Amino acid sequence: MSHPSIALIEQRVSANRFDPLHTLADAEIETLVRLATRAPTAYNLQNWRFIAVRTPEAKAQLRALAYGQAKVADAAVIFIVCGLRPDAASLADRLRPFVATGLMPSAMADDWQQSVHAKYAGDPEAARDEAIRSATLGAATLMHAAAALGLASGPMVGFDAEAVSREFGLAEGELPVMLLPVGRAAPGNWPQKPRRPLAEVLQIA
Repeated sequence: MSHPSIALIEQRVSANRFDPLHTLADAEIETLVRLATRAPTAYNLQNWRFIAVRTPEAKAQLRALAYGQAKVADAAVIFIVCGLRPDAASLADRLRPFVATGLMPSAMADDWQQSVHAKYAGDPEAARDEAIRSATLGAATLMHAAAALGLASGPMVGFDAEAVSREFGLAEGELPVMLLPVGRAAPGNWPQKPRRPLAEVLQIA
């Protein structure tokens, strides 16, 4: 028998059908995002943001920007998962609580801040890649948190990113990496689709 945590991964599906009568309370949404932010980020940048779209009005607005897909209206909440381009100036605040524990020397935190500036300030492509990477790690963790709480989810990239940025007030440097509907699954979802054999995707060096 699989360990329960492994079973969640093995049985997870990308849901397209959600119960439109199901809702999530603020505390449940906060729990999902709190768990999502346990995901790793380079230099502990924590360069992500989660916009929880829950009201009928906001869902209708987002659905129009997602080519009319019904799951945007039916899911209990749709997260706009945003990646932020790395900002060296903000890193000091994010590292300060860890420095205060005595586990990280303050000189090391200063070195990390300088490294972030050197790595990303002059390289827009690297900064964009890091924003996407962090948001994706956060979204993946949120999906498994949802599964652990008995909820379904299904990541989406079918939306007008420029319009979502504009209509939902994303700041400069924020990217809407994906939409993530979460809620109670309705009948009719496919089971997990077959995966490629390990021999095709694994190389042990």
